[in-house]
Amino acid sequence: MTATEVKVTVETAKNLGLLPEEFDKICEIMGRTPNFTELSIFSVMWSEHCSYKNSITYLKKLPRDGKRLLVGAGEENAGLVDIGDGLACCFKIESHNHPSAIEPFQGAATGVGGIQRDIFTMGARPIASLNSLRFGDLSSRHMRRLVKGVVEGIGHYGNCFGVPTVGGEVYFNDCYNHDILVNAMSAGIVKVGETISATAEGIGNPVFIVGSSTGKDGIHGATFASADLDENSAEDLPSVQVGDPFQEKLLLEATLEIIATGVVVGMQDMGAAGIICSTSEMSAKGEVGMRIDLDKVPKRQQNMKDWEILLSESQERMLIVVKKGEEQKVLDVFDKWDLQCAEIGEVTDTGRLEFFYHNEKVADVPAEPLVLGGGAPVYQREFTTPQYFADIAQYDISQVPEPTDLLDTAKNLWQSPNIASKRWIYEQYDSMVRTGTMTTNEPADAALVRVNGTRKALALTTDCNSAYVYADPYKGGLIAVAEAARNIVCSGGEPVAITNCLNFGNPYDKEVYYQFVHALQGMGDACRRFDTPVTGGNVSFYNQMQKDGKTVPVFPTPTIGMLGILDDYDNRMSLDFKAEGDTIYLIGTSRNDVSSSEYLMRLHKVKHSPAPHFDLEEEINVQNAVQNLIRNKMIQSAHDVSEGGLFVALMESGMPRTLGFELENVIAKNEATNGVRTDAYLFGESQSRVVVSVSPAKAADFDSYMTELGVDFSKIGRVTGEQVRIFGEDWGNITTWKKTYDNLLGDIMNEE
Repeated sequence: MTATEVKVTVETAKNLGLLPEEFDKICEIMGRTPNFTELSIFSVMWSEHCSYKNSITYLKKLPRDGKRLLVGAGEENAGLVDIGDGLACCFKIESHNHPSAIEPFQGAATGVGGIQRDIFTMGARPIASLNSLRFGDLSSRHMRRLVKGVVEGIGHYGNCFGVPTVGGEVYFNDCYNHDILVNAMSAGIVKVGETISATAEGIGNPVFIVGSSTGKDGIHGATFASADLDENSAEDLPSVQVGDPFQEKLLLEATLEIIATGVVVGMQDMGAAGIICSTSEMSAKGEVGMRIDLDKVPKRQQNMKDWEILLSESQERMLIVVKKGEEQKVLDVFDKWDLQCAEIGEVTDTGRLEFFYHNEKVADVPAEPLVLGGGAPVYQREFTTPQYFADIAQYDISQVPEPTDLLDTAKNLWQSPNIASKRWIYEQYDSMVRTGTMTTNEPADAALVRVNGTRKALALTTDCNSAYVYADPYKGGLIAVAEAARNIVCSGGEPVAITNCLNFGNPYDKEVYYQFVHALQGMGDACRRFDTPVTGGNVSFYNQMQKDGKTVPVFPTPTIGMLGILDDYDNRMSLDFKAEGDTIYLIGTSRNDVSSSEYLMRLHKVKHSPAPHFDLEEEINVQNAVQNLIRNKMIQSAHDVSEGGLFVALMESGMPRTLGFELENVIAKNEATNGVRTDAYLFGESQSRVVVSVSPAKAADFDSYMTELGVDFSKIGRVTGEQVRIFGEDWGNITTWKKTYDNLLGDIMNEE
């Protein structure tokens, strides 16, 4: 029985992930009951992954205008920012969570491949990759298997494709035991005015599919990404795509070459929902239609059904609309690169997508109602204050016992995988290919990548502490943006724009939707204050698992990918102490605050506490101070205080050059800090603090400048030889601390 002969009912729609009311709306749009192929088309295009139906209302409230912005959120495959000198940076972050939880190697690998295609589809050459990863308890062999698979997948695809992985972040928390998060980011460079749009224009222009053959991998992948994982999700393995980085490398070069010929009208990569997504989005944007012959699509499997061809998410494929009469140029370029290139249809004036297979019209659907902003449904779900907020309200720092042995406490904290070096991970990535990476030997809070042919550098970072967002979604959203900006500033850059990857649980869960709405409000307010518009990204709902009758959502994780710019890379700043005898200062205010810190959660097992102190204007003042200090060449290093608090920040600044430090007991000597507990001073994570080191020759100027500026600062110690001394007590050689720091994660991962 063919797809056109299958009897379609509301039950069929429900099995494809559609609501009954959505099925009714589809019938109304079609003017009849759709056949199975047509219903399958709507099911993927109206999935959360493609339509953003439960999130678009709030996404539209994010700031999307800026003085450097050339392409904003939702306008193209990725955001585009003017970086000067006639150049632009194209960048974006996206998730590949569900596929990575089921098949970690291919899930992570194809996540990297997909985000790279978003960049070069627009005509930009990718120059840097980043990632943001979340895993569960590493004592589980299954979780260690997932970590190994994801890291190997990212490294394999990125290394073979030839784009350096320059930065990222990794967190471990039990909330990710069932749903890991794999977010991939890419940035590329293109000349202003030489980008390609994802549109179809020109009646009669031919439509080509180029790249790999189409197979059955990834079918209904968009629907798979828009549902909860459960004990049976491994059966959805066919929904996980299979990637080939060498094929993608050829596709990159062929794509950039064909764009340069001037014969391309529009281009779209085939990610989620494959051919149907590319044809519908390009047609809707150009207000045209397409007639596609599925028999002409190169296939690598026999007897594929029409809906399988349409919905396949086989990787390394593109859809290209070409000027009529220029077909041979396209064929010649892709033949040169030994890639398949097939003319499969043409642009029409109908506004409809007509698909033919074996001389039969198997689907005839309007393009506009399929896509975001067309006829796809838009919902605002109900939300309510999470019940666990009541537990957070009971938190009282006075009930947290102060440590009697600070050194033992610090050693315990040092054993946390969230604090330890991620060297075991990043050493599997090639960070130096293309030789533009500037932070491999000069560690900084953000990754710095040189823009060839200029003195410019990009500053790139991914940031989100989901524990803060869980504790207070609004404040956590503020902090995620602020920390990203702080990392850019501490590296010498100017924050310019963000992309985001919004990882949440089920939007039908009222508490999850509360987290989503308020986290976006915090993000939006911070972006407006930092003048860093949102250029795009993606939403990943349904990151939770049904187990034993209970719903287990992940912490809300709105990952921020931020782009910054250095107009002259000589103004870059690293985080490492430079010389013995330099003075160490803390810019910002120390507070009696251990809320949501790694110290509180790991050592005291306190799950519910408020987000750490944060004030947006205080943060702005601190960042402005650091920015001016770097520009005026007044400091030797800059490193923000984040996970693990002041102690960890100092250690991270000392380890690169094996320099120790003496930390004075400022809280005991300074009336301004009275009431601040020792553990809060050392291990608390109150925000808006930066550790800087200053040479003796610049110390007086630094003191004068900071006093005049009126931003809180304090002299807290000095850089020494290899010994670490805290409050007059010898804490040992920094080399010993570094050995544990470097090897902890690797030792855990190599356990049987």
